Amino acid sequence: MALDSTSGRPAREVFARSRQAWLGPVAALAAVVVVALGFLYAGDGRPGTVDARIAGAVDGAGTPWRQVALALDFLGEPLGAATLVVAAVTGFLLLRRPRAAVLVVAGLGMAVGTATLLKHLVGRTIHGDGNLSYPSGHTAFATALALVVALPAPRRPGTGRRAGTPVALAAALVCGAAMGWAQVALGAHYPTDVLGGWCTALAVVPAAAWLIDRVADSLAGATADGPRQQNR
Repeated sequence: MALDSTSGRPAREVFARSRQAWLGPVAALAAVVVVALGFLYAGDGRPGTVDARIAGAVDGAGTPWRQVALALDFLGEPLGAATLVVAAVTGFLLLRRPRAAVLVVAGLGMAVGTATLLKHLVGRTIHGDGNLSYPSGHTAFATALALVVALPAPRRPGTGRRAGTPVALAAALVCGAAMGWAQVALGAHYPTDVLGGWCTALAVVPAAAWLIDRVADSLAGATADGPRQQNR
């Protein structure tokens, strides 16, 4: 078993095997949705039927709600996002969870990077040719942030092995929905852009967490084998 170099105790996985059985299929389904919507709206610059109906109900929020939307939007901008990332990384390092700290940086980077790449591949626009919209990077960031914080959280005694999975999905849903509402209310994205951003994070973050655990276990095993070979 791999040991945590900062404490000498067994290293905690960021993506427990009990959660992989549930989040794995969810991530795969999310990836299918991202690709399907990407093909459906590739090169388009108009809202779909569903977009028009939802945006009509959400767009044009009053002054108080617009301020809330602007505040949420700021959290997805470089300064706001960097502040949240630093806070999350610092918190995990103080808790001696180096893998979780790595997941914050890698998971968020991969989610936002994937969303940015898809924007250029899909080419969907809003308010003009220069405004690529699918998928929503802000929504991908907010959803990914919820996942990278919730996934490494240890289960509480008595809650059962699968308790962490609903918590992670609920956190992703709430944070993604809040940021998605803000993007639609501000007219920055179509509702299907928001869905694409949410699914992008759901597809990418579990894969990043699985990869981090595998690499960390491999490195820890190689480090442990070195002294053993020297002592032979």
